[in-house]
Amino acid sequence: MGRNLQSGEKLRPIDLARRHGLSTQAVRNYEDAGILPAADRTATGYRAYTPLHERALGAFLALVPGHGHRTATAIMQAVNRETPDEAFRLIDESHVQLLDDRRTLQAVERALHDLSPRTGPGPDPYRTGRTFIGPLAEELGIRAATLRKWEDAGLVRPRRDPVTGYRVYDEADVRDARLVHQLRRGGHLLEQIAPLITQVRTAGGLEPLEGALRDWHGRLSARGRALLTGAAELEAYLRARG
Repeated sequence: MGRNLQSGEKLRPIDLARRHGLSTQAVRNYEDAGILPAADRTATGYRAYTPLHERALGAFLALVPGHGHRTATAIMQAVNRETPDEAFRLIDESHVQLLDDRRTLQAVERALHDLSPRTGPGPDPYRTGRTFIGPLAEELGIRAATLRKWEDAGLVRPRRDPVTGYRVYDEADVRDARLVHQLRRGGHLLEQIAPLITQVRTAGGLEPLEGALRDWHGRLSARGRALLTGAAELEAYLRARG
């Protein structure tokens, strides 16, 4: 695989650059980084590319949206080193990451659904006003020490009663604690939960997050399609290499 790479039509760096909306320096940088296979040189020392280089450049640019620049670079370097199994491993890791992200989104949606206010007679259990660490821990079925650990991690931020010094949890604190509890039950680590809690606070509650969740779905779908597009272009490049 990878023989006679420079046979056929000869292309200048400017030809590849124009076809892909890049600068000639970017094309040269991609070759130097191993994203493109090494080019032949003319008698005057200029790079002479071929349609195979154009396929390599197209594959790389198609891989970037789904994998990111660093991983796309590593994939192309592996292919050009003729170690395709390493490239396939990197591709698999990107798919695993996308699946993990989808599961995280599903966990957040389930947690938010569980936190939705109940309808019907009786007091709304999610409009608790203020409470203290013992009753809240009992409601969640956890130890008070767990709530203190979440506080240390910045996931809940109760204030202190100025007279007694006791922790006081208001409605937003109870909401955050319940959301953390749901996500922990789903197997998520505290460091994974922290940015989600920040997003809830930034949105000003749960309801404004609906738009954010739709955007999140859209981004995941776009990544999924980008992975498919990148795979198709990479397969075309692999076939062209023989």
